[in-house]
Amino acid sequence: MKNLEVQKLSVEELTEKLAEYKKQHADLKMAHFVTPLENPLQIRKVRRTVAKLATELTKRENQ
Repeated sequence: MKNLEVQKLSVEELTEKLAEYKKQHADLKMAHFVTPLENPLQIRKVRRTVAKLATELTKRENQ
């Protein structure tokens, strides 16, 4: 997700997406632990998306 896409989301959408991406990250990590993924860089991409969503959510809560 790009930063502009994240900024356009509402708070409810941010929390939904954050939960969705956290679950996806956990699933990818578990799958990679069991058998190596074909493209392990997916884990990094999802982790960074989680960070973007969490940062935007925190930024909005502090305003």
